[in-house]
Amino acid sequence: MKVKSILAVIVIIILSIIFFRQAKPVSDEVVFWTLQMNDFSSYMNKVIENFEAQNPDIKIKWIDVPFSEGEKRTLASVLSDTPPDLINLNPDFSALLAQRGALYEIDEQYTKQFNKSIINSLKYDGKLYSLPWYATSAVTIYNKDLLSKANMPETYEDIAKIAPAIKSKTGAYVMLPNITENDTMLRILNKYGITIENINSEEAVEVFNLFKNLYENGFIPKESITQTHREALEKYMAEKIVFFQAGANFLTMIKENAPSTYKNTDVAPQIKGKLRQNDFSLMNFVIPLRAKHKNEALKFALYLTNYENQLELAKLTNVLAVNQKTLEDDFYNSYSDLESKARVISAKQLNKIEPSFKSVRNQKEINTVINTAVQQILLNKNTTEKILDDVYNKVKL
Repeated sequence: MKVKSILAVIVIIILSIIFFRQAKPVSDEVVFWTLQMNDFSSYMNKVIENFEAQNPDIKIKWIDVPFSEGEKRTLASVLSDTPPDLINLNPDFSALLAQRGALYEIDEQYTKQFNKSIINSLKYDGKLYSLPWYATSAVTIYNKDLLSKANMPETYEDIAKIAPAIKSKTGAYVMLPNITENDTMLRILNKYGITIENINSEEAVEVFNLFKNLYENGFIPKESITQTHREALEKYMAEKIVFFQAGANFLTMIKENAPSTYKNTDVAPQIKGKLRQNDFSLMNFVIPLRAKHKNEALKFALYLTNYENQLELAKLTNVLAVNQKTLEDDFYNSYSDLESKARVISAKQLNKIEPSFKSVRNQKEINTVINTAVQQILLNKNTTEKILDDVYNKVKL
């Protein structure tokens, strides 16, 4: 009888353990949004699986959002009571959300694994509200035959110097700069230390006049004030321009669509300004202020950007790592073909990116005003000084 009683107690204990295990709260679920990463779902799912194995108390719910819907859906979500815990955005929109007080501030102690200059570029009012995920930095793709015996230019002033000889010897334009596309002109000005604050300075006038002279003398196409990066690529493949500034991924397009042009193609560092720094772009992570699992989201973001995961993503894509140890890997320091040469050049450019271009609250409106001014200057609508004074007064209102 005693044995039966003991067995009954044991059974009750076992059943109790099973019940309480089943009744244990579900693990924390981190809702994670990315922008157009479905093409790399195998990589993403693998990273998530590995993270969950190492952190059994955390589950990741991954949702991939179409790029065109990213900002609209993010804005609606961060203002709700149930936003995602971790969101992949671009720095411009992240800064806008930070201005609105919608983002969680990240302590700089968590940034040791990243390139320091990139972290500095993400700060808003001296505070950090995002972490970088990956970067890009354009290189100069150029036609060796069309360049002929001219020296490889390093600055826009060098471009202006060799443009006449290129046109007379080959009939080709030196480049198609797309100076009215998005914030292209402002990024060029940034390379001279010119911002919207000193847009009417003497130095700004000189930079605008440099492009005006190229335009008036037929060294850049008339379409430079209307056409986009896509048209510049087409002109490069047709060997109508010598220099084309773009990411390393464009080399694949040239190779596939214009193999004869590709045979004459080489790559060099991007064209610089007086400050000699390089332009770059980023994609980053933010944690909404109303997120329910901030610590877990931060832990996952740091896992996504560790040495191993950054290196694997880099090998799958044409993006640059932001993890400093990854950037020091042989993958970014040795090359055997044109594509890998472009990758090495592009990665090394991240060592000199300050002062970096930073967007402001009304960036789209400023872009429109600047792009209109570029058209007016190149088309001789008024003196450069007068037009830039008008720009300065408009953006200061």
